[in-house]
Amino acid sequence: MKEVKIVGVPEHFNLPWHMCIENGEFHEVGIDLKWTDVPEGTGKMCQMLRANETDIAIILTEGIIKDLNENQHSSIIQIFVKSPLIWGIHVDGKAEYNSVADLENKVSAISRMGSGSHLMSIVNAEKNNWNTNNIPFEVVNNLDGAVASFSEGKSDYFMWEKFTTKPLVDNGTFKRVGECPTPWPCFVIAVRNEFLAENESVMALILEIINATTEEFKYIPSIDRTLATRYHQKLEDIQQWLQQTQWSQKNLDEKTYQIVQNKLFDLAIISNKVAFNQLVKNL
Repeated sequence: MKEVKIVGVPEHFNLPWHMCIENGEFHEVGIDLKWTDVPEGTGKMCQMLRANETDIAIILTEGIIKDLNENQHSSIIQIFVKSPLIWGIHVDGKAEYNSVADLENKVSAISRMGSGSHLMSIVNAEKNNWNTNNIPFEVVNNLDGAVASFSEGKSDYFMWEKFTTKPLVDNGTFKRVGECPTPWPCFVIAVRNEFLAENESVMALILEIINATTEEFKYIPSIDRTLATRYHQKLEDIQQWLQQTQWSQKNLDEKTYQIVQNKLFDLAIISNKVAFNQLVKNL
């Protein structure tokens, strides 16, 4: 049995992985796929890839491209979710802010530097014609940290996937004042280069299994109810999320890669550009 370590956020996007693991589909082909939830998100997962603490990460596209731009420890081998991520822009439920315009020059809570919440704060600032060089950041690690940061008055707004935070909006902990979709596919599958070099056939099998599941995922009977129960969401919210979410079975193409890299470069998030074939591999 080949042990393979994989990490991802504890969010509804990743249910196909859990279903395949729980159904024993990887075990059937001799793979012991060990999943670890990483609530801190992309910045933490990049760190885990660099430190050889995981073999695979289901990770935000902009975050991994930024990290690999500095240290080419891993390769992007496929898009996992090709639809954009809808980032909700949240403030404390009792805050006086009522629009995104109110947040210019205010403190942005982020899970960590280099995370999606960090990079998308800069993308959002540019979208609103704010000065992208002067955004004050407060590192909060995860969603619970953002709640605490708001209550302690250390930060003013927090960007996170809108459906994951919806229960906190519904109960008044957060107020959502706007949204910022990623202008590219949101999640990719990244694999440590050292692991990939020795286990290409294993990775090909893993992709074959997960792709067969994501291709038919939306048509699984009562999948909306399963998701709503498992992720503590309202059924109507999950149904809306399912409608707008599209999984992928294809690799990142060079045009999309350059769109992401050019945006990161233009916003001074990265200082140089790396060739497509250095970071993206086809199995």
